[in-house]
Amino acid sequence: MRRLLLLAATLIVSCNVASAQSVQPYAGLEHRPIKALSPQQIDDLRVGRGMGLALAAELNGYPGPSHVLELGDRLDLTADQRIRVQRLFDAMKQEAVPLGNKLVEQETELDRLFSARVVTSDSLKAALVAISETQALLRESHLKYHLSTTAPARSEPNAAIRGAARLPTP
Repeated sequence: MRRLLLLAATLIVSCNVASAQSVQPYAGLEHRPIKALSPQQIDDLRVGRGMGLALAAELNGYPGPSHVLELGDRLDLTADQRIRVQRLFDAMKQEAVPLGNKLVEQETELDRLFSARVVTSDSLKAALVAISETQALLRESHLKYHLSTTAPARSEPNAAIRGAARLPTP
């Protein structure tokens, strides 16, 4: 009997915990400085990381400059090839970092509109249009460098470079 009561009590507590978790799926997120972005996402945006923005290219045979550089030894990249890919990578970062910073600022402003309770339909629409435009530019900045990295590789005499897209990423 005692075991039965203990089992029943355990089940009730477990159900209450599960119920509380499903009712509060965003528990803890209210303490974020920018509610829509995790600290990792903010950091990734500020330093120009891809964050999966170029998966359409990456997973369809268009490796980006970062991955080609990472696989440089396996690809037997020549010094000239490394320099060309490094230049693409540097150019991509030069575009992506300011766009990432802009997106963080725009998300901060959206958060501020809501936290200050001054958001209106018009200010919401304007903020979302600005955010979506920046997101599109940021994604394009990553995708176009996947395209630029792969285009020269397709004409390379080195078969390993032409096949870079088929190599698994580390």
